[in-house]
Amino acid sequence: MANDASTVFDLVILGGGSGGYAAALRASQLGLDVALIEKDKVGGTCLHYGCIPTKALLHAGEVADSARESAGFGVKATFEGIDMPAVHKYKDGVISGLYKGLQGLIASRKITYVEGEGRLSSPTSVDVNGQRYEGRHILLATGSVPKSIPGLEIDGNRIINSDHALKLDRVPQSVVILGGGVIGCEFASAWKSFGADVTIVEGLPHLVPAEDENSSKLLERAFRKRGIKFSLGSFFEKAEYTDNGVKVSLANGKEYEAELLLVAIGRGPVSQGLGYEEAGVNMDRGYVLVDEYCRTNVPTVSAVGDLIPTLQLAHVGFAEGILVAERLAGMDVVPIDYDGVPRVTYSHPEVASVGLTEAKAKEIHGADKVVTLKYNLGGNGKSKILKTQGEIKLVQVRDGAVVGVHMVGDRMGEQVGEAQLVYNWEALPAEVAQLLHAHPTQNEALGEAHLALAGKPLHSHD
Repeated sequence: MANDASTVFDLVILGGGSGGYAAALRASQLGLDVALIEKDKVGGTCLHYGCIPTKALLHAGEVADSARESAGFGVKATFEGIDMPAVHKYKDGVISGLYKGLQGLIASRKITYVEGEGRLSSPTSVDVNGQRYEGRHILLATGSVPKSIPGLEIDGNRIINSDHALKLDRVPQSVVILGGGVIGCEFASAWKSFGADVTIVEGLPHLVPAEDENSSKLLERAFRKRGIKFSLGSFFEKAEYTDNGVKVSLANGKEYEAELLLVAIGRGPVSQGLGYEEAGVNMDRGYVLVDEYCRTNVPTVSAVGDLIPTLQLAHVGFAEGILVAERLAGMDVVPIDYDGVPRVTYSHPEVASVGLTEAKAKEIHGADKVVTLKYNLGGNGKSKILKTQGEIKLVQVRDGAVVGVHMVGDRMGEQVGEAQLVYNWEALPAEVAQLLHAHPTQNEALGEAHLALAGKPLHSHD
């Protein structure tokens, strides 16, 4: 195997998704010589198969709902249907513009970019396209792919995953979605807006089960109002073809028939056959194990993103990639507080949160030490204007900092920025209450909630 480089790179990165390219950009900025290897397209799942395309579909659905509901705002408009080729043209245009910008950014940083499927050949080298790239340090960032259930074959025809769903050339008349987490709820929301009949099957007791239970219940209420059906608390048993679609059977004996079954039970790490275990890297169920600094047990190898068992979010990958680059450049770095990472489900309505759920806070601090407050968006002027409903829930350690912010309502994802500052700066309710929030904004509701928690509510009752 020939060595393609005349010198050894400071950092060779295997995978050009969120974690990999963020590490490459930051490392090059800090003066390291970087090689970035990607088998598909730089930007990875987030840009091409996840965050960006799904949010484009959701926005198209929002436009469709606005057209249907325009009379409620005094606007005469008609809704004539969904043109899926045109929706895809819009979606792909967004992706294309971001992709070109990212390619230019990579080139401008003098990063050696290699297209091809790489494999870790030693603790200090990656083989790709018949060439060997040597590095003083290797970063594994090979990401994830949609998961399935043993015995359930995803054929891309009637039983599909999120990759297939993003390219579907039509709006399905009916669909069963297996999985009520972020992916399942976002597709359910978009397809319902497009006019499909949607049923979600979730084995756990609530939709978005990782969120605070109050947020889950609010989303379930909103979905019922929208006509999105769901089955909770019973697990999938089997799926079989019918004359016109697919039939899904659950462990409790219930059966659901639809044109399509979308399997949205999460994503699993891409690590098999890539030489990780042969190089001595510790693994668990396909994930690469790391410490709080994203270091594996092999001194010259780090790993980030969906490949490691942390939150599968693009902004987490960014942060982990930056952490590794700065650590390798000799900077002092601080481990990521994963509780302090903002989380958003971009359904209609949106679910946004940062920090601890009420249950987790009670587990850590004791039930008698936890205080909660709920602020209804019905008292917020801008939310009234938008005709959205929901709540902001604060979780506080008694006489101490706010340790959790949980929000449900349209555009709540845009409010989570301030919420993460509240959590990560360990703000007291009285400190946030001193800040002026612009009126009329939905952001004002976050301020009002803290005013109430501080004991001086303005537009809400004691």
